[in-house]
Formats: sequence, structure tokens, C-alpha cells
Amino acid sequence: GNLSIRVWKLAAGISNHPYTVDDDLLNEAEVNGNWTPQEKALHEARLKAKAKRRLRKSSSRNSTSESFSESGELSGSDPHSPKGKVNASDRKSRTGKGRGLPKKGGAGGKGVWGAAGMVYEDEEPDMRDPNYDESAQGDTVYATVVPEVDEKELEKMVNPIVQEYFEHGDTKEVQMLLKGLNLGQHKYEFSSLAVSLSLEGKASHRELTSRLLSDLSGKMLSQSEMARAFDKILKELPDLILDTPEAPQMLGQFIARAIADHVLPMSFLDCYKGKVDCDHARVALDRAEVLLNMKREMVRLDNVWGVGGGLRPVKHLVKEMNLLLKEYLISGDVSEAEHCLRDLEVPHFHHELVYEAVVMVLESKGDTASHMMIKLLQSFWKTGLITVDQMNRGFQRVYDELPEINLDVPHAHSIMETFVDLCYQESVITKQLRDACPARGRKRFVSEGDGGAIKN
Repeated sequence: GNLSIRVWKLAAGISNHPYTVDDDLLNEAEVNGNWTPQEKALHEARLKAKAKRRLRKSSSRNSTSESFSESGELSGSDPHSPKGKVNASDRKSRTGKGRGLPKKGGAGGKGVWGAAGMVYEDEEPDMRDPNYDESAQGDTVYATVVPEVDEKELEKMVNPIVQEYFEHGDTKEVQMLLKGLNLGQHKYEFSSLAVSLSLEGKASHRELTSRLLSDLSGKMLSQSEMARAFDKILKELPDLILDTPEAPQMLGQFIARAIADHVLPMSFLDCYKGKVDCDHARVALDRAEVLLNMKREMVRLDNVWGVGGGLRPVKHLVKEMNLLLKEYLISGDVSEAEHCLRDLEVPHFHHELVYEAVVMVLESKGDTASHMMIKLLQSFWKTGLITVDQMNRGFQRVYDELPEINLDVPHAHSIMETFVDLCYQESVITKQLRDACPARGRKRFVSEGDGGAIKN
């Protein structure tokens, strides 16, 4: 009846929807077993069309999907199922993605820590992690990083430190300032710069520099670094001589003092024997060797520079000035005496030299000492080495002690008056100072007829 007509239309292609056959009718025909060949062919065509539609949907979602096997069947479908349904108990991927391996490699599912026997290690927190919390990583320590001082800037930074040290003389202050600087590999150059600056200064500066090197040795600078510094100064001697002609002799004294203070190794001089081409360096090394041979029994060459300024005891200063004047009376060299007085660096104590000079004149015999001392004081007066104040104080001290001196020198008053008059004539002292000289009233004798009695 109607079923045969409808099937005929489908077979003949009359209908616009060839696959709209009711499933109930087809199932009924299959159950009754009265399928015609056309109906059976139609059913197979329907199954193939469904498989193609399912293949298009999966390929449109993921073009690289491997769900469709080479045989044309779905990888996760049951070959015995007429509609290719996925097995619900299968744990493989149902989305058509992946390689079909078990989830987590068989290490468990939700709420499971991982595979049995797995041991997790502590991981370092990653700063790029969105959940990274800097405050939760413990106390943050901020370190001050001091950049290494450049070789060109080293001299600009060291010079003020050394110049201030020459004023205060505190080696601990220098150590504290050097610790604040990152000198790095140029640390040894501090010693060479300090020595170079002291060569241009006074004897007291060189004494302070030797003490500074002694205090820094072993704490901030090793013997090898000190040796490297002195080696650099020896190479720079040709330039240093331009400003300081006596630089080789002074450097030799520095080396001798450093070896005696154990700042330099004892073998420092032996390393240069037969290997020095520079004449100036040879003079310095020879000077150091001579001083060490002379003072071998001494632990330190403390007197190589003398003691400058107020650091020297008064008794020692008096002894030095006394020796200076005695050497002058023997040699008569005014320039050498002036050089020695300047090296003492005690301008506030020059009145002692004037006092000692006048006392020597009073205690001497003859006029030789008187004329030589006038010449010396006149030179010191003209060069400004001895000021008016120091000259007045020296003579005034002699005036005050003249009665005591007269006990040892009976004619001290007459010698003093003569010496003061000569000094005034040579413009060594002022008229006011000459008039301040104490005059002793001479006792007059009567004529011989009076029996030599002294008049009252």
C-alpha cells in the first residue's frame, strides 16, 4: 500500500528528502523480515551518511584530530555497535584530542597526590610566578654596593685623605676612610701616592707616612703589596726628581725604615741587585743598604726622619740646637745650619736657638765665636727664619739669667754689652732690645796714693 509507494518514490528519487524515512517503519519491516533489496540498500546508505556527517563534525573541530582511523572508523567507537556509540567506561579521551594515553600517566585522579613512592623536593620560588609574594620569602636584606674606584679617580680621592692625615696624624682615621673605599686591585697604589706626597712635604710628613705604612701593614696591605708600591715609586723617580731633587736619598731612607719596621720583606733589596739600570733607583737602593748596615743592631730606624714639630721632647730639641751651633762654629757653613734648623720644624721654639747662641758667646774665649754668631743670627734675621718675637724672647732670657751666668763667667756683663752693641750695629736686634740690656755699675778705684781702698 502506502509503504510500497513511499519506498518506490525514494528509490526513484522523487522525494526532496530521501533520508526522511521513519525509523519505526524501517524497524517494523526488519522485524517482520519482509525487507526488499531496495529497502536494505537504503538502510546501508543511511548508515554511511551518518558516519560521514559525524566525521565532518570531528574534523571541523580539530583538523589535526587522529580520531578517525585508517580504516575509516572512529577510534573510540565500538565496531559491533550499529551506530558507533562511545563506550562510557573507556577512560580514553572522548574529545578526539590527545594520543589516547591514560590520564596523568596512571598516577591517580582527582584528590590524589601522585604515583605511589613519588618524593617531591622543595622548589625555589620563581619570581615570574603570578602567585610569587616577595614579602613571604623572609626578611629582605639590602646591601650597599660600593663600586670599585677607577685608576684615574684614585689620586683625586686619596690626596685629600693623606693631606688631612698630615694635619691630624691619626692612622685609625685613615684606615676607616680606606675601608669605605673599594680600591680593589689598585689598593697598593695608596702607599705609593702617600710616599710621593710626603717627598714634596716636610720631614714631619715623611715621619708620619712611615708610621702610617707601619700601621697599615698586615691589616690592610700585605708585604707583597707594599713591595709592589715601592717598586712603582722606584720607576717614577725620574719624574719625582723634577720637583724634589733629593728624592732618591729620601726614598732610600723610606725603604730602610720600611724594612726595619717589617713593612717590606728583608729580601727586598736582594731582588734588585744587578738588575737596576736607572741611576736614580740605584742611588736610593744604595742609601737604604748603607742605613741598614749602620743600624743593624736597632729594631727600628726611628731617627731616620727625626721627630717633627711638637712631637719632639723639649730636651731633645735643646740638644739638637746645641749640636747645630757647635757644628756651625767648626764648619762655618751658614746654609747647612739654616737647613738643619728648618728640618726641626719648630718655629715657635727658635728663641731657644738665640738663647743658646748668646750663651755660647759668653762662655767662649776670644772674639771668633762672637763674630760668627752675629753672622749666623744676621742671616736668620734677613731670611725671616727667626722672627722679631723669637729674637726678643731669646735675648730677654739671657738678660734674666745674666746674674746666674755671671757666677760661672766673671766678665759676662761686659761681654754681653759688647755683643749687644755689635748686634745692633749689624741690624740684628732693635734699639729697644739693646737698651734693655742690664748694665752693671762698675766699682771705681781711687788713686794708688789712697792705698787702693775702694771708695764708698
